[in-house]
Amino acid sequence: MNHSPLLQAFIYLAVAVVAVPISKRAGFGSVLGYLVAGVLIGPHLLGWAGHGEDVKQFAEFGVIMMLFLIGLELQPKVLWKLRVPILGLGTMQVTASAAALALGAMALGVPWKAALAIGLTLAMSSTAIVLQSLQEKRLDKTAGGQSAFSVLLFQDIAVIPILALLPFLAATPGAGKPGDGGVAALSPGLQALAVLGAVIAVVASGRFLARPVFRFIAGSRLREIFTAFALFLVVGITLLMEKVGMSPALGAFLAGVVLADSEYRHELESDIEPFKGLFLGLFFISVGAGVDLPYILNEPLKVGGLVLLIMAVKAAVLWGLAKAFKLERSQGILLAMALCQVGEFAFVLLGLSEQLRVLDADSVRMLVAGVALSMAATPPLLILLVKVVLPRTVKAAEPNREPDKIESEDAPVLIAGFGRMGNMIGRLLQVNGIRTTVLENNHEVVEVVRKLGLKAWYGDASRLDLLHSAGAANAKIFILAIDDQEKTIEIAATVREHFPHLELLCRAKDRNDGYGLINMGVKNVYRETMGTSMDMGFDALRMMGMRAYHANRAVHAFRIHNNGAFRDLAGHWSDRKNFLTLLRGKIEEADTLLRNGGQVNTEVDAAWDNTSLREGMREAASLPPGDQSPK
Repeated sequence: MNHSPLLQAFIYLAVAVVAVPISKRAGFGSVLGYLVAGVLIGPHLLGWAGHGEDVKQFAEFGVIMMLFLIGLELQPKVLWKLRVPILGLGTMQVTASAAALALGAMALGVPWKAALAIGLTLAMSSTAIVLQSLQEKRLDKTAGGQSAFSVLLFQDIAVIPILALLPFLAATPGAGKPGDGGVAALSPGLQALAVLGAVIAVVASGRFLARPVFRFIAGSRLREIFTAFALFLVVGITLLMEKVGMSPALGAFLAGVVLADSEYRHELESDIEPFKGLFLGLFFISVGAGVDLPYILNEPLKVGGLVLLIMAVKAAVLWGLAKAFKLERSQGILLAMALCQVGEFAFVLLGLSEQLRVLDADSVRMLVAGVALSMAATPPLLILLVKVVLPRTVKAAEPNREPDKIESEDAPVLIAGFGRMGNMIGRLLQVNGIRTTVLENNHEVVEVVRKLGLKAWYGDASRLDLLHSAGAANAKIFILAIDDQEKTIEIAATVREHFPHLELLCRAKDRNDGYGLINMGVKNVYRETMGTSMDMGFDALRMMGMRAYHANRAVHAFRIHNNGAFRDLAGHWSDRKNFLTLLRGKIEEADTLLRNGGQVNTEVDAAWDNTSLREGMREAASLPPGDQSPK
């Protein structure tokens, strides 16, 4: 097959465009989509991937840019705060994992030098896959996510001494050493000085040279030149770090940290972000294309057992460290499952080990297959973590507490869920003299609510016996304000079936959830963002010079029309084509009505209780003369 660079670019982009959206829609994330696409076009299936190693070297630039952008987000003072997990947790993870894996290899009969090389290599984890997956699942800011980032950062630093150590493990002194007369040929002391000089050069360039150049380029107001210089900076750092035998990703990270305080930080992020995503995608595809399927199929037990052993050992080490560093149980599981694979630097270390004759070709082949499979297993493992393990872990972390035995209650309002929305409603009702009974499935929230002077009971509001005890049979209103939509639908169905007299007011996260509730017969559905959006819109109109009365009327008219359209379209939600056509019509109708003075089909302003007013007027009209006071 013709493997021209242009055709290769076309193939890689084509499979990415097809595979990644499918993977995202299926809930598997983008990383697994890229990996599967790589396996499909690899040399052992469709054979479209071409020279995988050449593509992988090019695609690894995505990892470098990702670390540069991460560095931009970490100001030096923030990085200083992470010094304990970076140096403490990172050092212990690499040391303990390498020792455990090396001892395991020696137990299988591997010589100690080769076993040490294997242990150090397999102790590394995948910066690209882990950080991308954690960001997609919004776990990067959690305690476990921050700990994982700290360990990955230390691993990038640890690659430098590992690369320096491998030549000393060679079977024959000097075997396979590069003879190009560069930094690699220097003595260890001079190599250390060269690395230190490179780091100082990166820091000094970022602080004293890059900023004036950025300022000069910004004055030209040519965005493409700004982007070109940003890429030039990252490429230059990469070349410098490769020259001194240092991790290019670590050098890019240092440059990002140096520029984190720069006034051009956000511009750099926006310019490089698209390139980062594209090159990372190419990297993941190249990893998938590099999976040696025939070898894995010929030796499934050997390779599968190796992968399970590596991941189990690393997970056990990480779990023990998480407990030692007093991470919560759920965060410890996150750390262990996120970092139990082997990383992309293992390919470099294994290649050098074979070149130096520390490891033989057969061992390297098996280890490369194991590394690739462990990386491919990480995205589905994190999906299992998010959807199955973490929810059960969080529930298990709570005390094993039985639902409260509720005293006889006769409050007219029941509230299920007392989080960010339910507590505002409960307080509003309380200050207006309306009694409420709160049902909450989080014991900590229950204790806080009771301290505030409100009646709250621990228990699952979907339980019929609990609703009876809470006084649902005698109440008038049931406010459903929990943030779990599946649970909301379950509770709403129970209330509608067993307590049809209750006015049911349901919270919906968005339009999709709202349609689900409306289509099951719930009349009063409240979207979370509606009220806040209208408040912000009102303030924006006022700031633009509109008088308060007119702004209030405009917001009120928009709210009435939007809510009406929301309910009218609920029955068409399943028919996407027809729904979009009707929605377009509703938007045009709103534009026409609201531009003409905000006239909508409503008799009265919402601030007036006109139903009661009209009833009072009719009642007054029927009274004898001289007695016009309403009853």
